[in-house]
Amino acid sequence: MTEQVTIWRGERVRRTPVLESRVSASEPGRVRWQTELARRVLVSDVVVLSTAIALSHVLRFGADEPAGSPQISGVAYTSLGLGLLVGWLALTAVYRTRDHKVLGSGHGEYQRIVKATFALFGVMSIISLALQWNLSRGYLAIAFPTGLALLLLSRWLWRRWLCRQRAADAMVSRVLVIGGAGSARTMTTRFKRNPGLGMRVVGVWVPDREVVGESVVVDDETYPVLGTETRLEALLERGDIDTVVVTDTEHLGHEGMRQLAWDLDGREIDLLVAPNVVDVAGPRIHVQAHGNMPLIYLSEPTYSASANLPKALFDRFFAAVVLLASSPVLLASALAIKLTSRGPVTYRSERIGRHGVPFQMIKLRTMVRDADQRREELEQVHDGSGPLFKLQRDPRVTPVGRFLRRFSIDEIPQLVNVLKGDMSIVGPRPPLRVEVEEWDDHVHRRLLVKQGVTGLWQVSGRSDLSWEDSVRLDLDYVENWSMMRDLLIIARTAKAVVAGAGAY
Repeated sequence: MTEQVTIWRGERVRRTPVLESRVSASEPGRVRWQTELARRVLVSDVVVLSTAIALSHVLRFGADEPAGSPQISGVAYTSLGLGLLVGWLALTAVYRTRDHKVLGSGHGEYQRIVKATFALFGVMSIISLALQWNLSRGYLAIAFPTGLALLLLSRWLWRRWLCRQRAADAMVSRVLVIGGAGSARTMTTRFKRNPGLGMRVVGVWVPDREVVGESVVVDDETYPVLGTETRLEALLERGDIDTVVVTDTEHLGHEGMRQLAWDLDGREIDLLVAPNVVDVAGPRIHVQAHGNMPLIYLSEPTYSASANLPKALFDRFFAAVVLLASSPVLLASALAIKLTSRGPVTYRSERIGRHGVPFQMIKLRTMVRDADQRREELEQVHDGSGPLFKLQRDPRVTPVGRFLRRFSIDEIPQLVNVLKGDMSIVGPRPPLRVEVEEWDDHVHRRLLVKQGVTGLWQVSGRSDLSWEDSVRLDLDYVENWSMMRDLLIIARTAKAVVAGAGAY
């Protein structure tokens, strides 16, 4: 049998065609690290749930028990706790919370854990009702919230650890991108610039044309583009690919897609098909089969839901609590501003709110009194891109103001705007009128929801973001709003404020 020459990452590799044995699950690849990760997460789940159940037992019944443990209908609570542990672990498995497609994915993983926990609570309720058990409410009131909180904390810590591993190019999926050169370049760029996704592209395969010598360059890294001169099976048999991403299905056609799925059967290689829909989050995507054809339904964005009563009540309650808790810090900051510079303590700036309605945003004053009049002389040296004005070493900022900006203390009075209904806790960055006048048409979609005290821009780099990234993040929030996402952004804001990155 003749040998075939394959060009792969700049090397000429001689391989025998299709008749070579397939890569087994036991050989090196994603199976090794993903199985090990799932095993470690399982061990941590056992530890945290055992801790929660043991803690509820001790707090409810005390640590110094006689040999006869508290019982319910002849069943010892120690045995009940063991059954609770097994059932909890089983339901987290049923909801696939340790699946490699879910681990490290963020709020999707957390939602599955919450669903598994509530499912267990429902099962326990049905069992106790059927067997007429009078379960201790105190025992359950401690076990379930504590177990859920520890599970979520544990998964968050695992996610942070996994992101650090992926930033070091470890625990990543090795991806072959299949499709047109243009769409493949877009997909490769996204994977390259978001290492937390865990996708490292090792090559691009364009199945329907000769592309010898072509390549995709992303951030100074070159990815080989392979065409019809290279057989797909020869690439798959190398063993250094564990994920295939198809960006343009028309390059393969129906028959080609079916053949690709058959070719991947038994290789332990994931197949992902990109629908060419970007910046749309999971809650808006629904897959349904029609005539054996999977079709993707895209739900409409929930613009109106972002202004609904539960979010409005949450915004005002959260704003009131934070304002009350931070009042000593606000008083000290106001005193420091008054003693160190001339002018008022607060600064009011016109911003454009939802549907283009202007409002007066309140902040602690961090600049000299005539800062607005001096802006024009700094227009030529500012660090921003597009209509966004930024200056890393702004001479108008006072020493006290620099400290307040470092920890976002100057933004706390914006919570008054939240109480008034002008702003939300989470939302796009509040723009100036001069910025809005320079926006392209699509950017005005940022005004479909209330502007926020914090948002994706705040937890993703703040002033270090480019104009394009700022717009992309704000539109992402507008298009994919959910209450769960708001809560996650609030949690991430605390870390961003302490780190102080991009605050100036």
